[in-house]
Order: sequence, then C-alpha cells, then structure tokens
Amino acid sequence: MGLAPYGRPCYVDTIFDNIIDVKDDGSFRLNTRYFDYISGLRMTSRSMDELFGGPPRKPESPLTQREMDIAASCQKVTEEVMLKIASHVYKETGSKNLCMAGGVALNCVGNGRLLRESMFEKIWVQPAAGDAGGALGVAMSIWYRYLKKERCVNPLDSMQSSLLGPEYSDLQIEDDIGRLGAVATHMKTSEIIGKTAKFLAQEKVVGWFQNRMEFGPRALGSRSILADPRSPKTQSVVNVKIKFRESFRPFAPSVLADHVHDYFEYEEESPYMLQVAPVRVDRRIIMTDDEKQLFGIEKLNVPRSDIPAVTHVDYSARLQTVSQKKNPLYYELIEEFYRITGCPLVVNTSFNVRGEPIVCTPEDAYRCFMRTGMDFLIIGNFLLDKRDQPQWEDERDWREDFELD
Repeated sequence: MGLAPYGRPCYVDTIFDNIIDVKDDGSFRLNTRYFDYISGLRMTSRSMDELFGGPPRKPESPLTQREMDIAASCQKVTEEVMLKIASHVYKETGSKNLCMAGGVALNCVGNGRLLRESMFEKIWVQPAAGDAGGALGVAMSIWYRYLKKERCVNPLDSMQSSLLGPEYSDLQIEDDIGRLGAVATHMKTSEIIGKTAKFLAQEKVVGWFQNRMEFGPRALGSRSILADPRSPKTQSVVNVKIKFRESFRPFAPSVLADHVHDYFEYEEESPYMLQVAPVRVDRRIIMTDDEKQLFGIEKLNVPRSDIPAVTHVDYSARLQTVSQKKNPLYYELIEEFYRITGCPLVVNTSFNVRGEPIVCTPEDAYRCFMRTGMDFLIIGNFLLDKRDQPQWEDERDWREDFELD
C-alpha cells in the first residue's frame, strides 16, 4: 500500500488472468498454485516467482521498479475487489452505512476509495480489524448468545477511541523506569504539554506514552512517536534512524478534528487512522520540470506540500482526526503545537521498531527509547531527555533478529 504510488499497475491483467478469479458480486477464488501457506511455510510459491520474473527481493536490498509495479498492481486489484463487494452489499441491503472488519479493512487507501466512489455515505472500520479483533467477537458472542444479555444499540462509537489496553499510574511508571536507571523529571500536565509542543516545533522526535494503550495495529496518541510534519527531514529520520524500516514508508498526521478540512479534502471523522484523503490543492507544492522527470523511489525526497512529512508521493495522507471529547490530552498537545506553529497536526507513528509490537509498559517504552534516535520520552507526567540517560548497552544488535517489515 505504501509502495504502490511509486509504481505502475502494469501487472493487473497478469494477476487477474492467473492468480485471482473475481465475480461481479466481489466473490473470488485464488489459484492455490501460486501460494504455499496452505501446506508450507512460505506465503507464495515458486510459481509466483516465475510469474513475476524472479524470486522476491531480499531484505535490505535496493528496491527496483519491479517491486514498485507489483505493489501498484496488487493495490489496484485489491481496490477493485473491495468496490465490487461493496457494490453488491449495497444492492442487497440498500443501506447507506457500511461496517468493515478483517485484515483488508486496514487498507486505508481502499477505504478512502470506497468512501469516494461507492454508494455508502458512512463507513466504519473496526480499529482492531485483523485477527486480534476476533477477541471482541468472541466476547460479544458469549455475552449475547450464551449469557442471554439484552442487546442495546449505542448510536455512538462504543470502541472508546480504541483505548482498551492497560494504563499506568505515575507511581508505577516511576518504579518501572527507576529499575532501569532512567533519569526523569516529574512535571505538571500543563508543563508536559508545553514542553512537548516546543520540542516538536524544534524538529525533535518525541516518544509519547499516555493513558490506556490502543487495541489494534494503529497508534492513536497513547503509544506514539511524534514529530513535526512541516520538516522535509522527518520521514527519512524517523524511518531510518528510529523505526529502522524502509525509507519510503509514509507517516500519518494526527490532525485536530475541527481543522481537518484546512489541509485535506475530507469532511468525515477518521479517529482510527483508517482513511486516506488527498491533501488540499492549495497546500501542494508544484513540482519543477526536473522533479517531474524523477521516477520511482527517486520521488521520495521531493517535498509535496507544506506538510511534507505526512504527504505521500501521490499527494495523499492517512488521517487520524483527534477530538477533544474522545482524546482530550492528545488534543491539548496538538492544540498547543498549533498555537506555537500555526500547524494543527503532528506526525504520529506507532511507538515500536520493526519486528516488535507497540510498546505496552513503561519498561517497554524506555527500552525502545534508548535503542533508537528519539530525542525525548514523555511517560505520564515524566520527561526524559536522551542526553541525561546512562549509557545503554545491549548484549547483541536486536535488529539482526527482525527483517524489514
């Protein structure tokens, strides 16, 4: 999904002719000749290698145009199937509202296209749309089917901003990080907000650990790494020196809900970072003739708008809208950044590195902070400056254990 805009969808016919048979109603059948996960340990088979002219790219090796074109083609096929399924559901039900779950529902580019091109007026995606979300279904099934509880329809979103995980008091935080030798300063909430906003405005990268943890794959302002969206350096710095992942991977903006239309062609809520929207035309930077000649991954370092760190190569952004009612502390931080800079959004990426889950505990957060190039860590009401911390030593380079994701 992130690599697709760099490529051309030139393998679409190849995919439809060989790999997937799609019916008008969106139902489909995969040709298992091209997949090995059914009985083996690989996702794809040797037949897939032959179809696309060679084996998969090895981790850490340079991206070629082939990988970009395959990504663009797979993305287009995925979107076409999603649109056919949605069209069939609308014909069958006539409903203007669509709820989605399953791993493909995390494809926010496809979700954005559904919102723009399908007949549905409202689309809601379960924030833990992958396998983990099945736990909710099991719990609800037991609650209603076995315990015979009355069904109560809540007209509002009952996911509580997806903040369903554990929370830690300042006492617990102090104890956890103290055991690791961390040097921290306790501050009032207003001081934490003010200093964090100033750090971001100075192009510092901040680990942000607050309140209950998110449930699902997206960090939504509780276990996040934050940065300045106005800086052209942010995407490369955070990807390569902090997340240790592919440099092309885009970052998402967390934007104040009442300012979303100032920057994006979007009118709805997107609290779970599961919709993609175009950056407003008046925010875009017109490319020079030389820049227009760039191809593929060469486009990466060309600023596309006045918020380059969150503007993808196709002028899109994966949005999280932040409301004061649902996430007041995070809203207050972005609002203070807006007051200082005039920009009502920040870069938000999950607080983890490649191959690891999002940090859960204060100890997780401190270890991740010390292993990466983050400048500051905010845990609850504690501020940690990397320059004040004792030397961190690992017995081995943990990056050797995890391939690029």
